[in-house]
Amino acid sequence: MKLRKRTRVSALVWPAAALALSLSALPSRADEVGARVEKAASQIAAEMARLCPASDPGDQAAFDACRAGLYRDSQFKRSLQDYVLWGRQRDPKLLLKDSKLTQFGPDVLAGMYMPLFMFNGKYTVAYAQREGLYEIRLQTAFRNRLTPGQFPYPFWHEAEKWSMYEKANEVILWWDAGTNRVKFAQFSVFGANPPVRTSAHVTPPAFDGQWRWTDAQGRSQPTVTVFDGLLHADNPYIGKLDVAYKNLALRLRDGQCFQCHVPNNPDGMKKLVLLQTPMHAAAEIKRVMKSVREDRMPRDEFGIENPLDARTKAALLNEGATFEKLLDLAKQWEARTASSMSATAPAPASADTQAQRAQ
Repeated sequence: MKLRKRTRVSALVWPAAALALSLSALPSRADEVGARVEKAASQIAAEMARLCPASDPGDQAAFDACRAGLYRDSQFKRSLQDYVLWGRQRDPKLLLKDSKLTQFGPDVLAGMYMPLFMFNGKYTVAYAQREGLYEIRLQTAFRNRLTPGQFPYPFWHEAEKWSMYEKANEVILWWDAGTNRVKFAQFSVFGANPPVRTSAHVTPPAFDGQWRWTDAQGRSQPTVTVFDGLLHADNPYIGKLDVAYKNLALRLRDGQCFQCHVPNNPDGMKKLVLLQTPMHAAAEIKRVMKSVREDRMPRDEFGIENPLDARTKAALLNEGATFEKLLDLAKQWEARTASSMSATAPAPASADTQAQRAQ
């Protein structure tokens, strides 16, 4: 590697061997960045193993603990960019720019998708030259025995997708060294090691075309999409948020938003945005409102901007503003509650949890 000169040339001439030794001892920029990524990977891997350890794939309590830990204030969540593109790795040779991925905010990825996986703390770090990103590979396994309402939507609407989730053995975090954040994330069946916990295939219920449903007890499903277990039960805005989303959903339907922004991706978009549940919409509401105000959505079958009529646009913006305001109030309440609890709680016992490097 050709080293860049760091100082002006002195009149003193050093022996060649001594000069070479001196320069070789200086850490390169690549070494410094690599060390920083390695440290972040170690911290995330250790946290994942602590919050989401390998357990029975149907263990609801383990899943709930993992969700709460990752959602509220985790190293993993803090390491995500404002939005991350997530999805399956269909082919290891396929570039990220050519992959069909879904855009998620940190709340959604940390609160609904990543908790579906279990971890053992083993990882690898490598620089992917063709992507210009570091890849942090975490050994994993999927919780395929949870009840249907614990999945963000029926993954089994497509048999291949459900099969790949079930067989996942690795989660890949694509790390942007420029921002020190995760830019892309994928789950993969192409890892070098078997899943950290084996589980027999589960035949899911038949998909009836509904992304949301109401169970026999009258509860909205999937429960993970209505902030269940993420907001405190006594948060005064939970019920109001549910009502506000239902009103917003009607306006989204009027605006034909659900013709595109649903999991089966009918238009084949490479960067899909989901709006079909409260949690998904909550992560995107600010961007959606901006796009509607600027007449940048919806789009027609050719991808050309097709502004809403004035009445539909006004109604959507009104219901969207109500939902957005209640969401902000709910989060503010959660922050105040967390601050109050931490101020009165005893100091936690220290724990030295270290991630193991994959062999």
